[in-house]
Amino acid sequence: MHTDLTDAQLERYARHVVLDEVGEEGQLKLLNAKVLVVGAGGLGSPLIQYLAAAGVGRIGIVDDDTVDVSNLQRQTIHRLEDVGRPKAQSAADFVQRLNPEIKTDVHIARLTQENATMIADYDLVADGTDNFRTRYLLNDACVRMKRTLVSAALLRFDGQLGVFKPHAGEAYPCYRCIFPEEPPQDLIPRCETAGIFGAVAGILGSLQATEVLKELLGLGDTLAGRLMLYDGLSAQIRIVKVKRRPDCPSCGAS
Repeated sequence: MHTDLTDAQLERYARHVVLDEVGEEGQLKLLNAKVLVVGAGGLGSPLIQYLAAAGVGRIGIVDDDTVDVSNLQRQTIHRLEDVGRPKAQSAADFVQRLNPEIKTDVHIARLTQENATMIADYDLVADGTDNFRTRYLLNDACVRMKRTLVSAALLRFDGQLGVFKPHAGEAYPCYRCIFPEEPPQDLIPRCETAGIFGAVAGILGSLQATEVLKELLGLGDTLAGRLMLYDGLSAQIRIVKVKRRPDCPSCGAS
């Protein structure tokens, strides 16, 4: 538990500390915060980098995949020498090189109903996965455990970003309020065939990190109750309002 910033921390996080909205108190909040990142790929790479750089004290990393050469076009947290290694461990090693005081929990596993209980050990969850099954599982678990979920997704030149925290008030929906059911597998395009413009992953992951930090610090306007849509080809961002569904099977009774 950090109660005061050391001289080294004051120097390292000086650009945060001089922000009136953050200051020493806010930086201490970050150092004492615990965030679970699910997915250490295209979204997880910039997300993990900026959370570690910002001084989020404990970062859990969940991923059951290994690094492949084709990942390196967008998954910038990994290096060529990491090919074949578990992504979760490669990402944790990056964190230690960047900011040795950050604690990392390495979970080399796919998130399941059984191990989703780990969510309770963290203050907030960030979803950087590339499959709907895990996305819905994460949403439902976060609703049950009253944890804020910051979720991003991307494909080709487009991306979306949302903050879901129905436990914080009736105005805030969960992911299922907007997308009630998982789409059929044969209708889901995969990045191997549809492609991803690498820099778009960097943009969405960085925006996701911004929203995570805002939620931890209580800064600005929450994205909860709204959905951000990014179109890389037209360089446009749209924000659409989204409502909570009283009959939502996940958060309707929470």
